[in-house]
Amino acid sequence: RQAEMSVKEIEEWGTGEGILKWQKCFDCGQGFHGPVHLALGWACWKTYLGRPETSRLRLIGLAVLGGSFVLIGRSAEALPVLEANLALKRRCWPHEEQAILITQANLSNCLDDVGRHVEALVLKREIYT
Repeated sequence: RQAEMSVKEIEEWGTGEGILKWQKCFDCGQGFHGPVHLALGWACWKTYLGRPETSRLRLIGLAVLGGSFVLIGRSAEALPVLEANLALKRRCWPHEEQAILITQANLSNCLDDVGRHVEALVLKREIYT
């Protein structure tokens, strides 16, 4: 609930920490890890899933979920989430080239992690051209 309120503060009043509340402890500031990180990744995604496709919070929720899978070593499960995140960015924010490049790099690393090296290499070449 604290994470939701922090995002609301950013949206409505321009104060607070925003989306970072989904990734670090409110009390000590330490980043979450393991199953807690993944549980909060799912909670973040579910919180913003009902928003329009063009909502930045929906996009960020998807990125938080994908990153959560990667950080706990579940790259195979992260892969479709990261692919969906990249597709959404290309569709709704095609002018944000830097964000797309970062997402492509994350996807490429994930492809490497699951042993799909040829696809990862193709994506890396696309990034650097």
